[in-house]
Amino acid sequence: MTLQEDDPAYLSSLSKFTLFETKSRFYITASTADTHRVLKIDRTDPTQLSVVEDATAYDDSELDLLLRMVQDGNKSQGGLEKVLEFHGIVGFVRFTAGWYLILITKRSVVGLLGGHYIYHCDETTLITIANKSERTSQETRMLNTFQQVDLSKNFYFSYSYDITNTLQTNLTVSAANRNWNTRFMWNHHLLSPAFDLEEPKGRSRWILPLIHGFVDQAKIGVFTRTVYLTLIARRSRHYAGARFLTRGANEQGHVANEVETEQIVSEPLATPFGLPPSTQSQFSGYGGYTSFVQYRGSIPVMWHQESNQMTPRPPIEITIKDPFYTPAAKHFDDLLGRYGAPIFILNLIKSRETVPRESKLLAEYGQCVAYLNQFLPEGKKMRYIAWDMAQAAKSGHQDVMGVLEDVCEESLQATNFFHGGPARNDPNNGPHRTSPLLQQGILRVNCVDCLDRTNAAQFAIAKRAFGHQLYALGLLSSPYLPFSCDAVDVLTEMYHDHGDTLAWQYTGSALVNRVDTYRRTKAAQWSSHSRDLLENIRRFYNNSMLDADKQAAINLFLGVEPSLPVYEQHRPNYRQWFTPEHLEPKGIDALAPVNEVYREYYKPHILSQFQRLYAFTMNSTSRFHAKPKNEHASPFESRLPPDLASPSSASSNARRIARRWAAPVSAEAGDASPSRDVDGDGRQSRDRVEKEGHPIEAIVEGLYEPRDMSQRVQEYEWYTHYHADDLSHTLGEEKDLQLYIRAGRLAEGQDADQLISHETLGWTIPDAGGEANKAEAIRANNLAFYDTWLRA
Repeated sequence: MTLQEDDPAYLSSLSKFTLFETKSRFYITASTADTHRVLKIDRTDPTQLSVVEDATAYDDSELDLLLRMVQDGNKSQGGLEKVLEFHGIVGFVRFTAGWYLILITKRSVVGLLGGHYIYHCDETTLITIANKSERTSQETRMLNTFQQVDLSKNFYFSYSYDITNTLQTNLTVSAANRNWNTRFMWNHHLLSPAFDLEEPKGRSRWILPLIHGFVDQAKIGVFTRTVYLTLIARRSRHYAGARFLTRGANEQGHVANEVETEQIVSEPLATPFGLPPSTQSQFSGYGGYTSFVQYRGSIPVMWHQESNQMTPRPPIEITIKDPFYTPAAKHFDDLLGRYGAPIFILNLIKSRETVPRESKLLAEYGQCVAYLNQFLPEGKKMRYIAWDMAQAAKSGHQDVMGVLEDVCEESLQATNFFHGGPARNDPNNGPHRTSPLLQQGILRVNCVDCLDRTNAAQFAIAKRAFGHQLYALGLLSSPYLPFSCDAVDVLTEMYHDHGDTLAWQYTGSALVNRVDTYRRTKAAQWSSHSRDLLENIRRFYNNSMLDADKQAAINLFLGVEPSLPVYEQHRPNYRQWFTPEHLEPKGIDALAPVNEVYREYYKPHILSQFQRLYAFTMNSTSRFHAKPKNEHASPFESRLPPDLASPSSASSNARRIARRWAAPVSAEAGDASPSRDVDGDGRQSRDRVEKEGHPIEAIVEGLYEPRDMSQRVQEYEWYTHYHADDLSHTLGEEKDLQLYIRAGRLAEGQDADQLISHETLGWTIPDAGGEANKAEAIRANNLAFYDTWLRA
């Protein structure tokens, strides 16, 4: 099936732009292959923006004839001049005088998804549209403020792929019913004066949405197969800004630091998405693509922190106590409409503090979810998990990554992930899915800033989802990945970059606590502590000195008018705060036709080299391990022996009880201590509340019969055997053994100078077998003695 250009499903990949000017107009030509389009911009009136899109599609000869006619018609005024070639229109902006045109002049490829390139905006230019424009001091000041939003950092676009929507939306919703997701379109305010952005995508070929966030891609070689791992983070333009100036939620239900993170794992047999769907197999070309979406955002109640230059950690204040939690109701209704039900809420803020700060929000958030949940029907209720991740990591008695993976496993069982075709795993190895899979619901993660703890939690969640995606693609026999394998190393580095980028955008510094901090692999190193101290100082300086100007620039860029808060009189229904249609399960509208991007990617009409293709030069596992010891090792196998791996790296059960440490906060409790436990199936166990006695009795019972005894035994066994192989080469020397025995005899008051020999200790050393057997026997005896000495 070949799509016609008047079809709204047609995606035109206009990618080569040229700007021409006359005395009275700008002419912009956009080309792809042998098809050209023209955009006209009037320059006579500086106060009015007149943009006319020519609906005609020109070929090479017709475009040349048009430009010659414009040249001849403007000879008396200087003719037609070529200004520059560029890569896309960001938008139009006006301050106090005339209009400006913002163009992308440099780009770089950062991703390739189904044959569609994803670009990073490297450089932009701002051109005055009017011929004569006087720039006042106020105009200059506003222009400088506008340019503080650096468009050359972390802005991404694509000509032929809808980067504002998830892969599931792009492949399961027909183009006639699919709009741009303007929530993530950061140039929405700049494009609105010239184009209608609410129409279905494809009706205006000139709209080039820019997302702000993070995009990274790597490939993993699995013997003769290649897996592509793509990470796309989209920041919302609603209630965006600096750390202490945008907190919580606003009146419309938009939350601060809202980021949608999409993890795409694909194994395309060909570069494009695949063949168009047929009647025999609706998803014939999409079985090699999987996608998992998770979400981070501030706590959706109205709270703030008054930042000043003297207090590095301002107190948290809840500004408005709404008994009906209207902003949170709007927020969760929007999440239900975008992602479906159920919503899993993982709250990682602190529960025990000397001076209450975060714990204020813990009780408020628990009451909010409990109030809203009572009106949702059974099976659609939100699942709320409150867990003090900082305390768990500080205590050292809990497997932080393991608990987070268990939470992800529980949410995956309820929400699933997107897979565009039947499962490729072995039908004889467990249940085999024969139909496509849609993600119904979302896992929402937050801490107080949605930065350090949130990013570490999102990595652990992504690691578990990564295993399920690989299992669905038929690359794993079990959907559980160990740590210390090449594939997880790639994922770790990507989420480090992901967290650092989002932290820079929100606070002006990198992450303070990384994934390694919560895995207890580098937390004790002085370099880690010094780096954390430096990042804390940088954050304090930026929040105190620079955030006001940064917030003003973001507001000007996004078109946010500075005004006093005006609270809406209209309130949603207090009981039916949700839209009933949002609770309906998502279905497949119609598979979007595949855009014909063969020429865009392979470019058969020009001379090109295979080594210059992005898919060939993409980052891969060889970047992290250039010379593996075993060239035939799988990237999904741990490089450490099982006895040296941490407890969380072993193959865990399908669903451990993740809620033994993660209990919701009682809505009636004023403090932050958990008073309810939650069963493994997600239902709150109210009977346990009635049976619990005095807290002292619970502590005594916990000391005599710990609930996590099996976990403690497992960790004890790991720690007791962890150092065995490492110490066998350093403590097996004869002189070290003499020192240990000498010290022991001195402590017991015996003669320490008595000759110590193997015969004295009752050891037998074989004479036969050579020096190798003798050395091995001495080493084994030394280890046995060292173990006995440790136990004593």
